[in-house]
Order: sequence, then structure tokens, then C-alpha cells
Amino acid sequence: MSSLNRRQFLQSLGLASAATAAIAFPGIITAATTRPHVVVIGGGFAGATAAKYLRYWSSAVDVTLVEPNATYYSPILSNLVLNNQRNLGQISFNYNTLASKYGIKVVNDWVDAINAPNQTINLRGGTTLAYDRLIIAPGIQFMDVPGLDSNKVPHAWKAGAQTTLLQQQLAAMPAGGTFVMTIPAAPYRCPPGPYERACVVADWLRTNKPGSKVVVLDANASIIVEPAIFGAAFTEYGVQYVPNAALQGVDSDAKIAHSSAGDFKADVLNVIPPQSAGSIVLQSGLANVGGRWAGVNPLSYESTAVPNIHIIGDSQGTGQPKAGHIANAEAKVCADAILRLLSGGQPYAAPVTNSACYSPISATTASWLTAVYAYDQASGAMKLVPESFGAAAAPSAKYYSRMFDWTTNLFNDTFA
Repeated sequence: MSSLNRRQFLQSLGLASAATAAIAFPGIITAATTRPHVVVIGGGFAGATAAKYLRYWSSAVDVTLVEPNATYYSPILSNLVLNNQRNLGQISFNYNTLASKYGIKVVNDWVDAINAPNQTINLRGGTTLAYDRLIIAPGIQFMDVPGLDSNKVPHAWKAGAQTTLLQQQLAAMPAGGTFVMTIPAAPYRCPPGPYERACVVADWLRTNKPGSKVVVLDANASIIVEPAIFGAAFTEYGVQYVPNAALQGVDSDAKIAHSSAGDFKADVLNVIPPQSAGSIVLQSGLANVGGRWAGVNPLSYESTAVPNIHIIGDSQGTGQPKAGHIANAEAKVCADAILRLLSGGQPYAAPVTNSACYSPISATTASWLTAVYAYDQASGAMKLVPESFGAAAAPSAKYYSRMFDWTTNLFNDTFA
């Protein structure tokens, strides 16, 4: 595994300046009779970043971003809507700057089908788009849970109306009530982090709904991230944590979660279903990792199933985390690789990515963790760089403040 120099590390964090990033990722395309066209499906942290940097690094490529929604609600910080520390307007973004500043064509529509042999995609509105390279960044989709009606039992995992619904249910919950949430077996998309959600809700209930109880049904054998910090917080808040509690079904009217650890009745039930790659990945035959995720070459994120199609973000199956910050990093690796390929070159041989996250523990404190992944030539995989891993020793108000600096930088790097 290659060692990391300081510039690579800063770039992996998304902290290098745009000018520095441009030097590291040249993406120079020579003049051609027909301009190459890259289509990007999905306008979250992965898709929006890829579209932006394709155009930022090269004016010789046309980029179309296909996203059904005109407004994107960030899952990052969305748990803070539940305790009224933020509102949806503060975590909402549009694509106006990507269009006006970078010349990206934004199409608000759904993709119905991908015709890989012809290199076209069919949109629900009737339009067909041809591509030279296709980037797919659809996020995740939920797997079925028997009896689950998300209009009654919200997941609030895709930020927006679902976040508002859970917030309203918590506000209406009586004092002394019970909030039950379920966590699926890993891997799942995070943020919003499930353990941080339990802490944020428990902290808010302690002040606003005295005597209330929080129950966490975790399909995993233990807390899988920052166990010491979240375990201590659960003890402080009196959270009932139940490991190995695989969800088996839901009574959405009675607010009962049926699990392998028993049945749990709630006043407010928050079910986070198991997840897979987005539906367009599955229906296009790209989910060749366990039938749930897309196998890709980490040097370019090109599909191992179908050529000229790249999958980034939550739907990729490289073993890297499924999170907004690392999706932003994957998008830059992918964009650089595509520009190199379009110019007749080869992808950069030693890419690095970074997974970093701040997690609110209360209305005033947060923790953090970070890890760098580097391409390992021997295995052809992205592997954790052990010496890069770091985490907070304890949550603090200082980290809570820095959390907003981190998110501002990430939001701007993606959408501004």
C-alpha cells in the first residue's frame, strides 16, 4: 500500500484548495470533433460533486445531471431537525450554481432505463440521453419490511418530509412515552447516524418530555461505531440498548416492532429498514456484490459488470463507508479518472479517499472520527490506512462548533 503525503491527505479530506486539487487532478482533454458527454444520475453528495468537478477540471466535456428533485435535503445534520437545532431550510440545496457557474445541464426527471449497448438512458418524461460515460449515484433504496407503512412509522433516513414527520411525532409524544428505533444490520447509509439519533432524541426528551424512554433495537451484535462514546451516552440518558435484535416485521397502526429479541411497543416508532443500492443499479444488472451493491474498479469506479458505467456513493460495493463525505471524495476520483480515460489515458494509480464525520451527542456537544482509505495494488481494493484512523476521546462543545465548519466546507465543495 502506498504511503500518503501531506497533499494527498488534505485532498482526501476535501480540504485542499480548488487550485491544488486541479493540479493533482489535471483531466486535460485534447480537442475533438465531437465533445464527449458525461451523464450523471443522482444529485446528492456523490453525483453533484462528480458533475461539478468534471466541468471544473475540463471545459471540453459536456455534463448533464439528471435528478428528479429540484431540492436536495442533506442527511448530514438532519438529526438536528428532530431537536430543533436546525430546520430543513438550513440543510436544503438546489442545483442553480452548478448550472450557472459550471455550465452543467440539469434535468429534473426520473431515469426509467439504461440501454448499455447503445449507451443511452431513457427518462420518464420521454427524453433519451446518449452518453460517452455514465455516472450513477442514486443513493440507497429500502428493502421490504413486512407491515411497514412509512407514512405512519417514519424512517427519516432520507431527509425531507420524513424528517418533518418524525419531528412532529416526537413533539406530540406524551411525557413518559416510549420512543423505539430500529437499526439494520450493516452496511447501511450513514449519516444520519442511528446512534447519534438515539442520543439526540434522548437528550431532547429528557428536557421536553420528562420520564420518557428510548429503546434501540440493533440488528448488529454491538454498537459498530464509536462504541465507548455512544455506550457512555446511552448509559447517561438511560437508553435501553438491545443488540442482536433483527427486525422481523412491524404493526404500523399499533406502533409495535416485532424483532428477534421480542416485541416492542412504542408511542413513536422509528424504523430504519435494511438498504441496498438504488433501484436503477439493481434493475440494470449492476448489483453484482451480494445482489445488493455495485462492484466497481476503485481506480475509476467503473462497473465490473458493464463498461462505461461508473457507480459512486452509497451504491458502490468497495467496502468503503456509505456516507456523504467519502462520497464527495469518491466523486473526485471518478471524475478525474473519466477525464483521463476520455483523453486516452489511464486512471490515477494510487487514489485515496477519506471518511470523516461529526456526530452530535446532545444539543451542545459532538464527537468525531476520521479514516483514510488508499488503493492497494496487490488486492485491487481500497483499504483502511491504519495510522490515519482518529476519533474524539470524548464529546465536547468545541467539536459541536467544529461540526458546522466541517459541514459548511462539505456543502460548499459539493453545491457551490
